[in-house]
Amino acid sequence: MAIFKRTLLAAAVAACGFAGAANAAEISGAGATFPYPIYAKWAEAYRAKTNTAMNYQSIGSGGGIKQITAKTVDFGASDMPLKPEELEKNGLQQWPMVMGGVVMVVNLQGVKPGELKLDGKTIAGMYLGKITKWNDPAIAQLNPGVTLPDKAIATVHRSDGSGTNFIFTHYLSSVDAEFKDKIGENTSVEFPNGLGGKGNEGVAALAGRTDGAIGYVEYAYALQNKMNFTQMKNHDGAFVSPDSKTFQAAAANADWSKAQGFYLLLTDQPGKESWPITGATFILMHKQQTSPDKAKEVLNFFDWSYRNGGQMAEQLDYVTMPTNVVSMVEQSWKTIVGQDGKPVWTGPGS
Repeated sequence: MAIFKRTLLAAAVAACGFAGAANAAEISGAGATFPYPIYAKWAEAYRAKTNTAMNYQSIGSGGGIKQITAKTVDFGASDMPLKPEELEKNGLQQWPMVMGGVVMVVNLQGVKPGELKLDGKTIAGMYLGKITKWNDPAIAQLNPGVTLPDKAIATVHRSDGSGTNFIFTHYLSSVDAEFKDKIGENTSVEFPNGLGGKGNEGVAALAGRTDGAIGYVEYAYALQNKMNFTQMKNHDGAFVSPDSKTFQAAAANADWSKAQGFYLLLTDQPGKESWPITGATFILMHKQQTSPDKAKEVLNFFDWSYRNGGQMAEQLDYVTMPTNVVSMVEQSWKTIVGQDGKPVWTGPGS
């Protein structure tokens, strides 16, 4: 019901004037579809409190990068962070806003929800076409005591370009050299076999009607649709289940302080509780602002969201950034300046 739930939210927000009203201040953004529901929810609550509206175009990470680069919006949003040299080239500032996880879902008769255990190399072998049966020794070794059927594995992947694809393929490229060489990491890649579905809903539909299927979807989608997701072996060798605690552990154990431009991917992070396929979604703004008052309003909105939006995020199955990361982010905002060289934002309520 995730898509239905989020569609209702979008409709409700639109009915409340999410795009703004004539007598309200307005800020604009565009980009990733993954965070749209929570940005919309935050915008609705923020407008009620401040009379400042936000118009966010949910057009995908690539579109958001293009629009902020062209300065047609006040901020862009992307699930794939830009590298420091890309930020420098375009005069952009970047930071993580919320997190989620990618989970493996299976359609396997006789296997209970959350019972199956997998690791990155085994999943890579499946998507490379090297591991083709569910009772393969590589899977059986990870699952002593679990009866695995002699059934063909049907891999399901995203057919469209997406941040979910990027996080998933980056993880497998990090843990398996052959996957990195033959398939690689990107928002869109060529898989050698399997079934392709558009969006989380497409992957879920194919996995749901294909016996022996395995696919990957965002955690919120798997949770709200009661899909059978697996445990994963993480960087420290522990098997963990996906939830807010394990996503937060991945972010907290990541060393953001050494990440230039906050370019840091949360896959395969250390820590016994860390979920290995965790990802953040990022905000992009220009460092040099021609409209400092507008830029200040944008940063006030995101500051308010960090401080007041946690419960709303949890209700929609997102994970908020840890406090120590928020502090680093807000310190970095002081490098966003007006034409006079002065910071447009110096602290809450500035």
